[in-house]
Amino acid sequence: MKKIINDPTQYTDDMLRGIYHAHATEVKYVNNDLRCYCTQKKVPGKVAIVTGGGTGHLPLFLGYVGENLLDGCAVGSVFQSPSAEQILEISKEVNSGSGVLYLYGNYTGDIMNFDMAAEMCDLEDIQVRSIVGADDVNSNADPAARRGVAGIFFMYKCAGAKAAQMGTLDEVLAAAQKAKDNTRTVGFALSPCVIPELGHSNFTLGENEMAMGMGIHGEPGIWNGPVKTADDLAEESLNTLLKDMPVMAGEEVALLVNGLGATSVEELYILTNSVSQILEQKKIGIFRTFVGEFATSMEMMGASLSIMKVDPETKEMLNMPVNTPFYCQK
Repeated sequence: MKKIINDPTQYTDDMLRGIYHAHATEVKYVNNDLRCYCTQKKVPGKVAIVTGGGTGHLPLFLGYVGENLLDGCAVGSVFQSPSAEQILEISKEVNSGSGVLYLYGNYTGDIMNFDMAAEMCDLEDIQVRSIVGADDVNSNADPAARRGVAGIFFMYKCAGAKAAQMGTLDEVLAAAQKAKDNTRTVGFALSPCVIPELGHSNFTLGENEMAMGMGIHGEPGIWNGPVKTADDLAEESLNTLLKDMPVMAGEEVALLVNGLGATSVEELYILTNSVSQILEQKKIGIFRTFVGEFATSMEMMGASLSIMKVDPETKEMLNMPVNTPFYCQK
């Protein structure tokens, strides 16, 4: 294992200490717990949005805490859920009297702990609504059972924009739900990653082997086989996405091309070109394209493609300027 670390068991906390040193004017921790990550800029009367999940996916999850996005994030160890108590403390800190939306990925541990936190918030007279991202098409035929991956970015953007517009808790939830209903993701891996506490790869792939549908924690995909070209990956991915969520000629989508941690930006733009050409051939408009690392898996090589069907309302939400230590959009 080659990593720039000290004690592997302190990986998450050492990372958090670095973030708080570098961005002290923007984020803070509460209740003397490094893993209770909150914005410094609380907006009175605004619906607060809280997310959470394991370390290893930056900028997901904590990277989206900031202006016009999220208000707090409970941080777990690498690929592990945060605790219900941490989620509660964050909720108490960021609540401005208009309620809190819990918005996080569809994973068993996260669901259990966010549900427990919501029950504890009720005892504190904090109104909570919850929604989970579940956009990974290849992870399950049942949409309700799918993993939440990079497409949650669109949910963050839409919910954050509606909250910034001082929408009610139900309106913020509806914005997140609309983004969820219109978003799908397909991902693929070309290499594994190494979890610091384990010290070895979480799965294996051959020299010229890739995995279609691999999850961001190393969950098995739908096939392993020879590495395909960008054109072939774009075609297969879009066929899967558009079969699950048809988009008609003349309709528009937002496109997210996401790197999983060790894929060069150049390769992401090659993939973007391949995807864009196919959408153009299908006469599907691209309203806006986002390229970069939005939800990673440590140093995994690979990428994911997300599309979100857009309308005038969601276009306005996606265009909302945002600013966090990890992501800025003007």
